[in-house]
Amino acid sequence: MSETAGAANKPKPNPNAPTEETVLSVKHYTDKLFKFRITRPMSFRFRSGEFVMIGLPTQAGKPILRAYSVASPAWDEELEFFSIKVPDGPLTSRLQKIEPGDSVLLARKPTGTLVLDALTPGRRLWLFSTGTGFAPFASLIRDPDTYAKYDQVIVTHTCREEAELAYGFETVAAARADPLVGEEASAQLVHFASCTREDDYPLKGRITDLIENGGLFAALDCPALNPETDRAMICGSMAMIEDTKALLEARGFEEGSNAAPSDFVIEKAFAG
Repeated sequence: MSETAGAANKPKPNPNAPTEETVLSVKHYTDKLFKFRITRPMSFRFRSGEFVMIGLPTQAGKPILRAYSVASPAWDEELEFFSIKVPDGPLTSRLQKIEPGDSVLLARKPTGTLVLDALTPGRRLWLFSTGTGFAPFASLIRDPDTYAKYDQVIVTHTCREEAELAYGFETVAAARADPLVGEEASAQLVHFASCTREDDYPLKGRITDLIENGGLFAALDCPALNPETDRAMICGSMAMIEDTKALLEARGFEEGSNAAPSDFVIEKAFAG
């Protein structure tokens, strides 16, 4: 067989196959939460708040990919992710063991509804999150477009224990110190953190309960949710998303999407 014929029979590379990226850093917060940063391909473009499929290389068979919100802003030269650790999870049981220099698979096409384009204009932006649902908001609070579109940005983060709130505090501090958005974040960004299982934590309770009983607005000294002025994004467990969505709809908010922007949007992508 000629060299030409051999080249013709050689399988062509799949242009849609994930790229193989290098782990740059890993930080563990608790036995259930960690973050990691990987290299960003020159061709990878995304909007702050979107998610992408990531996975790990395998010796044989099809790799397992899961949806992860990109926690770094669209302008960052690296990609950051905030992850849970599931002992028997098909992906996270292995992913939690990565170290700098290891490889991670990154899909080529990000997507998602937690983007500024999916909301109509408003004065105040609420970002409601639980657990690793903070990740897309870690991206948005470090994006200058967020502060250009809203007078005030309020990000809420509810976890079971205080230690699980560390990533949120760390990221908010980084945003306020960032040369690109630090001035705006210092003036416009409000961070509300609460725990559900620590009685001595200053702010205790599920975010839905704090919305219903008014504790959230009293703590922040701000008006209650109003669809005429407020816009919202929700990311967390499915139960939290459905409950918060119902509270917003009861107050006259309408759900939006990329195709039909409106008052609030939710995210349904999870890792495992």
